[in-house]
Amino acid sequence: MADLVVKAAVKEALEDSNVSADFYEALDEEVEELLSDAAERAEANDRKTVQARDL
Repeated sequence: MADLVVKAAVKEALEDSNVSADFYEALDEEVEELLSDAAERAEANDRKTVQARDL
């Protein structure tokens, strides 16, 4: 899957911290899992639209 997080945005959000290169890959995996879970919840509720409440 493509990168889901924007490195520049992460660096900006964590401007007072250093960010290791492997952090982005781990964060991307977490986001991918979160999206997958949300899609499953929407489908379980007979919806094709993923909504905030699915998070």
